[in-house]
Amino acid sequence: MAEARADVVILLLAAGASSRMRGADKLLQRIDGVPVLRRQAQAMASLGRKVIVALPPDRPLRGAALEGLNVQRLAVAEAATGMAASIRAGTAAAQRAAGLAILPADMPEITAQDMAQVLQAFAAQNAQRIAQGCGADGTPGHPVIFPARLLGALAALRGDRGARAVLQGEDVLHIPLPARHALTDLDTPEDWAEWLAARSRAKQ
Repeated sequence: MAEARADVVILLLAAGASSRMRGADKLLQRIDGVPVLRRQAQAMASLGRKVIVALPPDRPLRGAALEGLNVQRLAVAEAATGMAASIRAGTAAAQRAAGLAILPADMPEITAQDMAQVLQAFAAQNAQRIAQGCGADGTPGHPVIFPARLLGALAALRGDRGARAVLQGEDVLHIPLPARHALTDLDTPEDWAEWLAARSRAKQ
């Protein structure tokens, strides 16, 4: 009898160089006093599934931001070669999973509820189709859940184009998430300042 596969594993991509932040680390930017990396990792861990956080070998403060959380910290030795290195490492750590959910850590609008919605849609399709979050306007974004049958393709990725090549030719199930949750990533100091200001205004 074939061995039963484990549940979907969540891979949080946090090994990038923050090259557009002009010396700052975008993943340590604070939202309500909490580094965005910790905030997003905590949200994903609240779902009760295995969470792997891909980290670079030269950013100890990112690892420190995860202290006390129920997540697996995964050092990616080849992080400087591009996003594919993190996906390969995460895939290797997620063998026997029913699927791999990939989410960049610099997307602060993704909530645990958003991820749960995409996970539910993935399970409803018998974990065979790619499930991808999209904006309310239908624009594809994150998170993206790949079924177990595609883990081999993820393990073969190279470069800094993420998993786009694996998406090609697939019948992708798109799940609309609120507003721009699936699309908002913050790469520059200006991005962060604008987003935080808009968030502050919305709370008034």
